[in-house]
Amino acid sequence: MTTQYWLVKSEPEAYAWSDLLRDKRTDWTGVRNYQARNHLKAMQPGDLVFFYASVTTKAIQGLAEVSRAWFPDTTADEEGWAAVELKPVRTLPKPVTLEQIKAEPALENTAFLRQGRLSVMPLTAAEFKKISKLGGL
Repeated sequence: MTTQYWLVKSEPEAYAWSDLLRDKRTDWTGVRNYQARNHLKAMQPGDLVFFYASVTTKAIQGLAEVSRAWFPDTTADEEGWAAVELKPVRTLPKPVTLEQIKAEPALENTAFLRQGRLSVMPLTAAEFKKISKLGGL
């Protein structure tokens, strides 16, 4: 199976990259947007996921991996919502800021910039490679 690439966003006050490093893995719950939920359902173990700290930090801080495919989100009040399990892979040597992403012509068509409010989104292999390079990987 081919590796897929993703980006998830979290407010550092809610769940920070340092929390994922400390916890060693987490259930990615609380997503309440249908499109983002569908992206969670498409994730497979081994897929690579950039962790973006939104609101105050506004930077991709780390690389995670899907360690468990989607399952029902137990934090939801109604059925049909999904979660996945993520585990950290490594902290980016250089966080990739929103300004860097906006300034990079190769990233101008990313879902991240076109659908900025979406908390889970796919990346193409080329977008993943460019962000990895910007982040020092």
